[in-house]
Amino acid sequence: MKLMIASDIHGSALYCGKLLEAFQQEKADKLLLLGDILYHGPRNALPEEYDPKVVAAMLNAIKEQILCVRGNCEAEVDQMMLDFPVMADYALLSLDGINLYATHGHLAEPPMNQGDVLVSGHTHVPTWQNRRFNPGSVSIPKENSHHGYIIYAEGTFTWKDLDGNIIHTRTL
Repeated sequence: MKLMIASDIHGSALYCGKLLEAFQQEKADKLLLLGDILYHGPRNALPEEYDPKVVAAMLNAIKEQILCVRGNCEAEVDQMMLDFPVMADYALLSLDGINLYATHGHLAEPPMNQGDVLVSGHTHVPTWQNRRFNPGSVSIPKENSHHGYIIYAEGTFTWKDLDGNIIHTRTL
């Protein structure tokens, strides 16, 4: 399975559109969203083209392809706008013999075994250390990082910017 992993859209119709264009170009089977989809949060400035209703409609159009976990900005009203589940704190996927735990990153880590991989967002900074990976933020990157995502396929994680340029690759 080819999986696109992204986090922290924060209601930006501009960057959600760019993410969905990349999703189509990558021909990924599923889009795993790591939370903070519609609301920008009180600590962040409004992202470009902030329009949560448009973001909800864009994502609802591909709801069958979306897997999602809750971010610290999700609330019941967000679930009312989205046609796919967004309120789970964690998800566990088994891909190519790898246990992949997904969470937003604002809660304690789930119990993991040696060899498991954790993907999380929240910090808005891409990371690839100790089998703990972060795609960074789709709309509000921090620490001079890129607007981006991760592609997972056949044991390899590839960090890309929204133009599809490879930033980093890690094979397990």
